[in-house]
Amino acid sequence: MIARCLPGVIGRWLPGIAARWLPLWHNLPSKGWGGTSMERIHVNYYSDIIYRIRSGESERQIARDLGICRPTIHKYKLKAQAEGFLQAAEMPDTLKVVESLGPASQPPKTLSSLAPYHAVVQGYVDQGLEMSAIFQRLKEQHGYRGSYSSVRRYVPQFKPREVEAFVRLHCAAGEEMQVDFGSVGELFDPQTGKVRSAYAFVATLSHSRHQYAELVFDQKTATWIGLHQRAFEAFGGVPKRVVLDNLKAGVIQALVIDPVLGEAYRKLAQHYHFLVSPNKPRTPRHKGKVENGVHYLQRNFMAGQQFVDLPSANQHLRTWVVETAGARVHGTTHQAPLAVFRAVEQPALQPLPVEAFTLCEIRTAKVHPDCHIVVDYSYYSVSYLRVGQEVEVHVHERVVQIYAGQELLRTHLRAQQKGQWRTEMADYPPYKAEYLTHTPAYCRQLAAQIGPATLQVVADLLADAVQERLRSVQAILKLAQSVGAVRLEAACQRALYFGDGRYRRIKEILNAALDHEPLPELAPALTLPQAFTFARKAQEFFRPTAEVLP
Repeated sequence: MIARCLPGVIGRWLPGIAARWLPLWHNLPSKGWGGTSMERIHVNYYSDIIYRIRSGESERQIARDLGICRPTIHKYKLKAQAEGFLQAAEMPDTLKVVESLGPASQPPKTLSSLAPYHAVVQGYVDQGLEMSAIFQRLKEQHGYRGSYSSVRRYVPQFKPREVEAFVRLHCAAGEEMQVDFGSVGELFDPQTGKVRSAYAFVATLSHSRHQYAELVFDQKTATWIGLHQRAFEAFGGVPKRVVLDNLKAGVIQALVIDPVLGEAYRKLAQHYHFLVSPNKPRTPRHKGKVENGVHYLQRNFMAGQQFVDLPSANQHLRTWVVETAGARVHGTTHQAPLAVFRAVEQPALQPLPVEAFTLCEIRTAKVHPDCHIVVDYSYYSVSYLRVGQEVEVHVHERVVQIYAGQELLRTHLRAQQKGQWRTEMADYPPYKAEYLTHTPAYCRQLAAQIGPATLQVVADLLADAVQERLRSVQAILKLAQSVGAVRLEAACQRALYFGDGRYRRIKEILNAALDHEPLPELAPALTLPQAFTFARKAQEFFRPTAEVLP
């Protein structure tokens, strides 16, 4: 009876057990259940684990919800108990939790090789010497053996920072909007059920100082575009220019004079008819209205507040922007921002476009061993350093952009049909790219620059209709890098004389230094044989044993 029932029992219970424990199997500690090491987890989880333990959740439940193995939860519980976090009346500060439970701090920085010469370097700086001169004198007069890069890193500490003066700019109504992000700590995300780092997006109209603010969980391009759209809708119009910090979601490269805008953000600007003015890197004073706005939001809205989740926080933030930030008397304009906005700036804004803006499609792809990703059955190259990694692909109407996080790796024109390849040779390893770029035509051109004999050897090898000899040709031409063009040309002359222009023979001639020897006189009746046949005995290639080079 038991034997008949056992298969049915296993069939009912086994799927449930597998579904319950297999998702956690990959989170096992590296030394097994009984090991001493703990799984490395994200810093955002530390406070969440402490909060759940204090709330009475079991280790099993916490492990299931967070996807962390139970031994790791248990070990963090013991550490938290030892620190007194579980017995405290109130939830401990997040920073203190991370410092106590987080990974070990980084080791101290290595002492500079210039530390023994500190007084000497300071004297050179006081004399007005350039860094290159300081480096040279340290080597010549003090026996310094370090690098010039060390000098470049060490010298700036002796130079006082110059004090800059700034001009306060006043903008006309509807002329400018400044935007930025600012970190505001952690908030609960109802979609993931976890506590996440949150950011505040603040858009400030420069004339009235009226703001639009929203809290988000990331700074991705899609989020960045959507925030702009909602800001324009809240203002009921579009300014003529948008000044932004150099976030990589909106600006690919931080250039002051000629910034290269991201394709999605460029299209947004064209659709809403505004100009983009990226702020100079590391110069927040060029964007002071927004910097102050972010600080004001952090000190007056977020400070001391606790919100259930992100939607609740944004609902309170919308009310705060109108009733508190908009109604206050601004310290610079001495007027209420909301009143100035409604009376002066809103009528000066450009109208919103009739059609809605559509964003590009964002996907993920894996870089294959051939240094390409596949998008819509077409192939786009990525650096060989990214092989095996997942990248983010932004598919636009005309281009395909490949990102690693917020770093732009490559931009390709979008393929027009399936099966097309979009390849940049720089994405291949150098030794493989060389083979692909050094075509027969390129090899003939390079050989002609070395000399006629080298060109003849290359032409003979490439003319072989039976065997493909491009690699041999590339190897012969590469010899010029080690022995020089003159010796290679002489070796090719000798190889042609004896009718054997293969790479191995040319290499033997160079190794034996026979390229320095004059060629024997050619007999009048001698007819040169065809390529790749032996016109002389093998012994004639080499010097007699008794002969010694001078």
